[in-house]
Amino acid sequence: MFRIRQIADTSLPSDQRDVARVQQILRERFSGLSAEEIDALPDRLRDPLRHRLRAMLLVADDLRGHLKSFALLSHAPDVGFALLDFIASGKDSGGGGGGGALYERVRETALGLGATGLYFECLPDEPEACSDPAYAAENASRLRFYERFGARPIVGTAYETPLNEGDLDMPHLVYDDLGRGEIPSAAELREVVRAILERKYGELCSPEYVALVVDSIQDPIQVRPARYVKRANPLPHIRTGENLVALVVNRKHDIHHIRERGYVEAPARVRAILDGLLPTGLFWEQEPKAFPVSHIDAVHDPALTRFLKAACAATPEGKSTYPYVFPLRNRARLPKDLTYAAGYYCLDSFTPLNRNAFPAARRAVDCALTAAGFLLESHSLSYALVRPPGHHAERSLFGGFCYFNNAAIAAHYLSEWGKVAILDVDYHHGNGQQDIFYSRDDVLTVSIHGHPSFAYPFFSGFDEEIGEGPGEGYNLNLPLPETVDGAKHLRAVGRALERISQHEPRFLIVCLGYDTARQDPTGTWTLGPKDFEHMGQTIGALRLPTLVVQEGGYRTRSLGSLARSFFEGLVDAHGGVY
Repeated sequence: MFRIRQIADTSLPSDQRDVARVQQILRERFSGLSAEEIDALPDRLRDPLRHRLRAMLLVADDLRGHLKSFALLSHAPDVGFALLDFIASGKDSGGGGGGGALYERVRETALGLGATGLYFECLPDEPEACSDPAYAAENASRLRFYERFGARPIVGTAYETPLNEGDLDMPHLVYDDLGRGEIPSAAELREVVRAILERKYGELCSPEYVALVVDSIQDPIQVRPARYVKRANPLPHIRTGENLVALVVNRKHDIHHIRERGYVEAPARVRAILDGLLPTGLFWEQEPKAFPVSHIDAVHDPALTRFLKAACAATPEGKSTYPYVFPLRNRARLPKDLTYAAGYYCLDSFTPLNRNAFPAARRAVDCALTAAGFLLESHSLSYALVRPPGHHAERSLFGGFCYFNNAAIAAHYLSEWGKVAILDVDYHHGNGQQDIFYSRDDVLTVSIHGHPSFAYPFFSGFDEEIGEGPGEGYNLNLPLPETVDGAKHLRAVGRALERISQHEPRFLIVCLGYDTARQDPTGTWTLGPKDFEHMGQTIGALRLPTLVVQEGGYRTRSLGSLARSFFEGLVDAHGGVY
């Protein structure tokens, strides 16, 4: 499996790595290219119209960031044609049929640009036109490949005229009508050829040479009869992986299992979600990587981290400690007994500490950071399926079944590479993100939730809470009443996405709760699978690199269908390209 994507700039480390690999392949495979031209590739991508030819780089990799092949495409919007400069693979790419899929993507890209046709050069397949007759067979193989798509050399012009007397290996100009069944007129082709010679080869082609070639183009334009393929018959469609969601699961979540009656944050939640998702074929599961605790301490008070680690380690196996003393004053004098101290760090009396809460929460953070890392590898969509959840964990407090704020930690991590927006669609207010980013303007926090007059955590989530200092205007709460159906919820999602679009984030994080659904034991709303599908479609239509982090949702009987519906909508609208 491989994916194909466009590199629009070189700001992400993964893009810089891939551009460097493309330059390496150009040096290995195209000895006639100057070092200056190869070195200029990053500048061409950053300034795509510098030479009146918009440079577009498509790369195919193996989903793990190992580049297999690439295509460099130029577009002349004023003339309306696309030029394929290079399509090549590395010597160690291992094949695998990616060339056909990549060329198909080039054709789709050209059509999307509104190009009247796709042009490219191919070296001659006549032995007498080659500096080494042995080259003819290799060139014939390339032309055979392109003939399968209906692309053939244009004949009857002076395009193959040597620049210097006696030059060989002069390329054919090949034309692909992109399935339109149209041949350009002489006037159209003259514009195309002039643009190619002047903009691409301006340093080599004299005005006299350009005039010679352009003036030779007369109606009717002819393409060479097929030599190798009786009729156009493109390769069978090859499934590529850019639409796959990178799935990172906390497979060790079940070490954290509270068996007390009424504790709904149970291990069965993850299995129910996976049962709904994995049969879709939309997911590509990867193991979480281990990250240092510094990522947690960048978002949470290190004192909270130290307390949770010590308190969980000190709790006897099979036992749980629930906070029951909550200080209203003198918070600086922490009790020595960790049982009493729990209330100094907790929001409520129903989030327990036990032997495995800390390691499970650490693993959930690793999953969220690993999934965030896939966005930095230019994956379009990723999903951290974790428990315990995290969106109620504030900078210095845990609670609401949450110990560390997985989404906030991932957002801070991604913010090094650009602005981030967090959209929380859990039934309960995302008080953790609000608290952590309340004074920051680089991370926008938006939460759609039950009004705090009746819904946990009761003390935050009011619409007048908009941020403070530099963060003023960068926190948006959309509290809703106790009775909400799918249509009303979708209108709130639309309002949220309008604000997110204004923020112009580079990355979007969705805190996804299924507790907005009908009959969830912790909510009062009535969303169904179709509503989740519509929500996914609406969010996906932004086509932002998106990380989904699992939060609530406790009716295990319906979790699978809700998850499947949301992600089918998200993937369908997102399209895997940005």
